[in-house]
Amino acid sequence: MYDEHLEDRIASILDGKKVNYEKKKMMGGLTFMVDDKMCVGIVKEELMARIGTEAYPAALKKKGCKEMKFTGRAMPGYVFVEPNGIDLEQDLEYWVQLCLDYNPLAKSSKKKKK
Repeated sequence: MYDEHLEDRIASILDGKKVNYEKKKMMGGLTFMVDDKMCVGIVKEELMARIGTEAYPAALKKKGCKEMKFTGRAMPGYVFVEPNGIDLEQDLEYWVQLCLDYNPLAKSSKKKKK
């Protein structure tokens, strides 16, 4: 399960910016795909932000932000933001914009052959 209210808030920001996106359920949560690349997502009640390695050190100093650890290892370039870091609309907008800024530089994942 993931925070559906947060899903609506993210979708509203992306819609407001006229961003084309697709929602995909993955990793037990929800991911917003932009240009066929994972951009921003939700795992339980936390925001999963793909921000790239350049923005990573500064991001970790922000309220509610922490390393994204999957399978026990930190994934540089990805962070989790706890609810207290995105409770204000402008805070959520900041993180979504950071993800959108990185998206053109992100590598798209390889499509699995069927």
